[in-house]
Order: sequence, then structure tokens, then C-alpha cells
Amino acid sequence: MPTIARTAEARPADDALSVSRIGKAGTLAAVLLPPLGLVAAVVLVWGWGVSWADLGLLAGFYLLTAVGVTVGFHRLFVHRSFQTGTAVQLVLAALGSMAAQGPLFRWAAHHRRHHQHSDTARDPHSPHRPGGRLRGLWHAHVGWVFRPDPVDLGRYVRDLRRKWALRLSNRLFVVWVGLGLGLPAALGGLFAGSWAGALTGLVWGGLVRLFLVHHVTWSVNSAGHLWGKRRYRSGDHSRDNFVLGVLAMGEGWHNAHHAFPTSARHGLRWWQLDLSYYFIRLLALVGLAWNVRLPTRAARARLRLT
Repeated sequence: MPTIARTAEARPADDALSVSRIGKAGTLAAVLLPPLGLVAAVVLVWGWGVSWADLGLLAGFYLLTAVGVTVGFHRLFVHRSFQTGTAVQLVLAALGSMAAQGPLFRWAAHHRRHHQHSDTARDPHSPHRPGGRLRGLWHAHVGWVFRPDPVDLGRYVRDLRRKWALRLSNRLFVVWVGLGLGLPAALGGLFAGSWAGALTGLVWGGLVRLFLVHHVTWSVNSAGHLWGKRRYRSGDHSRDNFVLGVLAMGEGWHNAHHAFPTSARHGLRWWQLDLSYYFIRLLALVGLAWNVRLPTRAARARLRLT
């Protein structure tokens, strides 16, 4: 497979998606601070343990921000697998941004590019690269976020940029990330009635939660194209991975997703847990989502391998 080449053109990237030095520093901080938070959590546990409030903040903010990424950023904004109103879009965009994986437009643009060129030389995060599996695994997992954006990245999100609510959410990315750290700190302090509670709330509900959400999401990019079952013809190396299917709230059924990218449901078999799809169904039941898209039986049979 040919090496993924860096773009040689001198013209600047799209203004709405270009990365400044401050943005690059922010990316580095977003990658490095959560592991430091995990270290801090281990030290705190060793010192005086962990409270149920801290674990509740970790679980609660993990679920909220993971839903923002899987249901909002991915299934709604990238693949338009269902429709919903502006208020729900704003909430999902804010929650997805709290995961600190990048502003909405850049996240969506890279993911659409990934689908267009999956496991080819132009895929932004394929593990199938020259240089060996470990090097490819590192690139697909996190290394790719430090590479320059292609100059034409903005063309992938022209439809999203026509919506004022999404433009606003994209501009407020730093605010959402700050809320994603500040809210668990504030709640931790409120529950414990102390600054120590605010500190542990920040560590568990903020930094440790970011660490988990980041690496589970990134594992779909890396492990999801290396290990697991191929049940459908998808034209790439995507895999259904049971562990990721559970931890990533249904995103780990990655082969099914690449075979049917506009489907709101990724776990297409009865035993494949897909919490993100169940959340979409709940939205539909209360009238907050509609036009939920699913592959037909004929389409599934046509692409089925096993």
C-alpha cells in the first residue's frame, strides 16, 4: 500500500478548519492531560480511596459525552442517520465537544474523509500503513491527530456549515471543553462540601473520563480495523469487535457500520449491544427524532459474508 503523502500545496487550509499554534497546543494538551489525570487518580486512590460520588461523576459524564460523540457527532452530524430538532442538535453538539476530540466541523470532516478513503493511502487514520503493524496502530490510534489537515478538508462539511446552530457550537468548542471539566469539579465540591471534593470531581469526572472516552473512541479507529469479525462486504478492513461494541456504546460493530454507514443502528444482530441506537430509539419514542434510517433485509443479505 502506498505511503500516505503529506499535502505539498502551499495555500492555507480552509479558515474554519485550519489549526493555529494555539490549536496545536490545545491538541497536545488534550492528549497529554487525561493520562496525567489518570496518574493523579491512582495517587488519590492510594492515598484515601475513591468515593461513590467520584465514581458516579466518572460514569455519568462518560455516558453523556460518549453519547455526544456517538449519537451526535457520528450518527447524526456525519452520517445523517436520523433527524432531530435544533435544540437536540445543540445539546448533542455541546456534549460531543465536551469529549475534547476536536471541534465539530473538523471531527466530522475527518470522519467523512475516512469513509471516503477507508484503509487507503488517503485515509486519515488507517492502521494499514507501511512500516509495520505497531507503527500503523500508533498512527491510527493517536498519531494522526498531530499531522497537518489536508487543504480541502472544509469541503466535507459544507452542509453542516449552513446551519447556524452548528456554526455556533463549533465556535464555542473551547467553552464546551471547559464546561466538561468545570461541571464535574463543581458537582464534586457540592457533594463533598469541600475543595478536596472539587479536586477529585475534576480528576474523575473530568480528566479520567476524558482518558477513557478518548482511548475507547480512538480504539475504534485502530483496533476496529485490525481485530474482530468481518460479517459484511465493506471494501476495507473494518471489523466487528465485541469489546469495543460494548465500551464504545455500539460503535465497535465497525464492519457493519462501514457496510451500512447511514444506518442509525450498528449492532445489526440481536445480541450486539448498541446503546447509542437504543438512545436514538428513545428519542424517537418521545418525538424528538424521526426518519431513523436502517438497512433493509435485502441490503443486509446482499452484503452478508457470514
